[in-house]
Amino acid sequence: MTEETRNIGTFDYVIVGAGTAGCVLANRLSEDPDTSVALLEAGGEDNYHWIHIPVGYLYCIGNPRTDWGFKTMPQKGLNGRAIGYPRGRVLGGCSSINGMLYLRGQAADYDHWRQLGNVGWAWDDVLPYFIKSEDYYAGADEMHGSGGEWRVEEQRLHWEVLDAFRDACIAAGIPATDDFNRGDNLGVSYFKVNQRSGWRWSASKGFLKPVRERRNLEVLTHAQAERILFEGKRATGIRFAHKGESRTITARREVLLASGAVGTPQLMQLSGVGPGDLLQQHGISVLHEAPDVGGNLQDHLQVRCAYKVHGVKTLNTLANSLWGKAMIGLEYALFRSGPMSMAPSQLCAFAKSSDRVATPDLEYHVQPLSLDAFGQPPHPFPAITASVCNLRPESRGTIRIASTDPKAHPQIDPNYLSTDGDREVAAAGIRLTRKIVSQEPMQRYRPEEFKPGPQAETDGDLAKAAGDIGTTIFHPVGTCRMGTDDKAVVDASLKVKGLEGLRVIDASVMPTITSGNTNSPVIMIAEAAADRIRAGH
Repeated sequence: MTEETRNIGTFDYVIVGAGTAGCVLANRLSEDPDTSVALLEAGGEDNYHWIHIPVGYLYCIGNPRTDWGFKTMPQKGLNGRAIGYPRGRVLGGCSSINGMLYLRGQAADYDHWRQLGNVGWAWDDVLPYFIKSEDYYAGADEMHGSGGEWRVEEQRLHWEVLDAFRDACIAAGIPATDDFNRGDNLGVSYFKVNQRSGWRWSASKGFLKPVRERRNLEVLTHAQAERILFEGKRATGIRFAHKGESRTITARREVLLASGAVGTPQLMQLSGVGPGDLLQQHGISVLHEAPDVGGNLQDHLQVRCAYKVHGVKTLNTLANSLWGKAMIGLEYALFRSGPMSMAPSQLCAFAKSSDRVATPDLEYHVQPLSLDAFGQPPHPFPAITASVCNLRPESRGTIRIASTDPKAHPQIDPNYLSTDGDREVAAAGIRLTRKIVSQEPMQRYRPEEFKPGPQAETDGDLAKAAGDIGTTIFHPVGTCRMGTDDKAVVDASLKVKGLEGLRVIDASVMPTITSGNTNSPVIMIAEAAADRIRAGH
């Protein structure tokens, strides 16, 4: 078969990855009927029923139908453990399997990006993009939008034990709030969620499905990108595997990489763009030396503190009986509420690890359940989990190809807890959790700490304990960072520096991680990028 017959066509824009960013880009760029857009997705259609039922994340994460199934390298900071690293492999990407939690981060996050030289990315610049796509349950105001594609609702349940934890946070000095998304997220409240009437709301549902029939938009699933094609230093298309055959597709204007903080640097490295020594090690010709492609990896490590409780209902109790499971199913079937409508975490708190920080650097994800590991059954006793993560980790890791095979998983090394500062914040998070639980609203349920356990008392003990019970909360960013220095991978327009016709538009462009969950910031990044592309910037 000749190269010409294997080419499926020429489009103005070829988008690699139909995850959160890719769905937004496909929508916005195809609004112009004179612009042709192709969207390539390695995974399949989002027609698996567990994608749409909120509790279905339990059946999507780790499932090859919807998840890449990555694992990290053994982590010294996690006492030698390697952990699962879920990434969406389906239309909607991570928004089809994630926790559905709507968080923007802090104004200071984006103002910091601007201070690093990234013009157009300060809080006042990005806020209109958050508002543009939002459909906020309470309607529009100066901070929220209505009628957009990205639905935001209140959760459809409350738990007595979570209400008590909220009141204990207030007693410990963390103020109550009703909105984490106005620039300052200090406080405690229930998360807002990306759901509609008790169903998951993904980027595929919000942005892609309503426009999928546009004549100028082509969506290909099971299309595994293998290499970016170049003429000289200009990106001209993508080689990809589709239904067992090798295909190519041509981009008249630009190739837009939206495969996420793992997939995008992997594809760039396979294409000869990345650290020269790594590429040469694998026999790949260096098209463009870019040492930070795959570097600067940042992630939120959650330290999962757990407490037995007495005299109060938790999901452990319900989920461990046939009657309880039947009632859970019936409540969802009748009302789209109850545990099956739950996000993985329900109660949130943002707090400071010390007086030295200007804005909150700790985030709590509190759950009315406990289990040994994700995917394991709940413990046979009533308990809660109060996960706390360092929002601004100092540790930096890498994504590096392990093979020239595009299907081979890359080496993922987040380098968790590799700095004294990160270990100090982890210890401070455990101490703050103990302070919260010691308050009267929680003491009425006689909480007993069993993770990490009261025997861990010194900073060293607590840092080691954090390594034992810490795991990712699924927020990898930064591996193709935006910046003005020579090592930065993309500029403020998200164009790959030193090349033409190639942009990166996903979480990998973040120079520093946002202070909260990262899915909605990726939507904002894609909205802003689409405007830049259409304006010719």
